[in-house]
Amino acid sequence: MRGRLALVTLAALVAAGCAKPVDLKQAIQVSDLTTGWFDAGIVDGKNKLVPSLSFRLKKAPATDVALSLNIVFKAEGDTDDWDDVFVQRVQFTDGSQTAPLVVRPEKGYTGDPPQSRSDMLKNSLFRDLNAKIFAKQSSTQWVELQQVKIARQLLTQ
Repeated sequence: MRGRLALVTLAALVAAGCAKPVDLKQAIQVSDLTTGWFDAGIVDGKNKLVPSLSFRLKKAPATDVALSLNIVFKAEGDTDDWDDVFVQRVQFTDGSQTAPLVVRPEKGYTGDPPQSRSDMLKNSLFRDLNAKIFAKQSSTQWVELQQVKIARQLLTQ
């Protein structure tokens, strides 16, 4: 009896290990996307703005995935990454979509008061950013889900 149980368990593990990976580009969709520059307050005596993304992920029905995300920020025209944010695990709350995910890197722009935060967005040295949302499950390769330009709008929430 133990031999059969061990054989059935082994067969189940082999079948799970050989399961076809999910095509994340087809199975996951980015929705409710909002971008802008979040007012991070005063840091070291200076006004600080950080790029911000808010979005949901929706998955195709009957798709079972455990996702990690990496959001990579790049200044327009640069090849090097400006900053990135790693999200270890994404929860699908009602089975098919996530709660809103808000992503803000540590790096941002600072300006000396009394310069207003909205004036910072108009500064000649201000550079626009793009963000790429990458996802992966388990030990698969990263897959780009979407690329977006960070809007030059001030966000307070």
